[in-house]
Amino acid sequence: MSKNHINLSLCRHVFDHNGQTLTWLSHNTNKPPLHLTDLDKSQALSADKALPLWRAKTATIWHGDYHQAKALLDAAKRRLNKAAKTGDTLLESFHKHRMQQQQKSHLLSHLCVIVQPNWQLTLPRAPNIQAACKQAFGFDNTEPVLISLQALLGYIGAEQWHQKGVAIKALDEQHIHVPFGVFSPLRGEYLELMLQAALPQHCHNAWDIGTGSGVLAALLAKRGLKNIIATDTNPTAIAAAQANFERLHIDQHIQLHEQDLFPAGKADLIVCNPPWLPAKPSSIIETALYDADSHMLKSFLNGVTERLNENGQAWLIMSDLAERIGLRKPNDLSDWIAAAQLRLIAKHDAKPEHAKAQNPNDPLYTARSEEITSLYCLEKI
Repeated sequence: MSKNHINLSLCRHVFDHNGQTLTWLSHNTNKPPLHLTDLDKSQALSADKALPLWRAKTATIWHGDYHQAKALLDAAKRRLNKAAKTGDTLLESFHKHRMQQQQKSHLLSHLCVIVQPNWQLTLPRAPNIQAACKQAFGFDNTEPVLISLQALLGYIGAEQWHQKGVAIKALDEQHIHVPFGVFSPLRGEYLELMLQAALPQHCHNAWDIGTGSGVLAALLAKRGLKNIIATDTNPTAIAAAQANFERLHIDQHIQLHEQDLFPAGKADLIVCNPPWLPAKPSSIIETALYDADSHMLKSFLNGVTERLNENGQAWLIMSDLAERIGLRKPNDLSDWIAAAQLRLIAKHDAKPEHAKAQNPNDPLYTARSEEITSLYCLEKI
């Protein structure tokens, strides 16, 4: 199976710049700049001079040294970070933080580079970006394209992480490899919960809904299940999961279906780890974090009951961060579970282990430090 797929969320905008056609490519919802200006190798641009230009919706095309461009980007980030403010309540802080992050991302996207055909970056001291861009975009460019340096650094970082992989404690430190556009299972606490829960009696088959990297399906295979179906709508996730299953030598036990939610038939165990926060994502990677109006969560609960075999169970992995922030009412989840004709038979909890939960300077520290991640084991009423 090919690892490269054209990302459907890719944004394009064509500029006619100095007689040259440049296509601006982006994976987030930032609007393209209105104007372009070139910065040649002899010109110096400080962050203090760059930010007013970017605020005026004029992007600067960098033609000089690659590392100097990175230094300019870092200097601009430091100035924007100083302006951060929080709200009076956690909910206000959440919305202000998201707005500030989106505004910051939008401004920083105005520092751009031209990438030549076959993903060649010709700036002095520039790294080879071909593998990173092929992974992020899923195609070979035949004409020059315009990419923000901030996005390019993200692609490079994603490719490095993809090659390195993430060691999963719950899989005996075996690695899961995740490309750009697929959520990385860096939070190990919810994976450990999957090892604690008792499987349903006579559990012969299982589904992993929204498999992403495939890590939950891999955990089910580790627990001895040999008839597993994993689904996802993202073709890049499907390809990544398939590669992970083959690397772990469990691919003979897992079928992958590129589809929304449930396959045909019924199962003894159906697991799902939907996005935890009900908010609109602003970029491709945020789709694993934010789910507008809890759409996937509600769809899973509303559809899972009729797809469970007799004595089957639905396992739902959720954090209570949304309730602590005020994005979801305290009783919403329990009400939705009851409305779906499900009841709770077991609940396994874990405290967060990630860095933000330990950082008092994080604007949501109060909520993150008290956050509980839970595995809800549900059965039909």
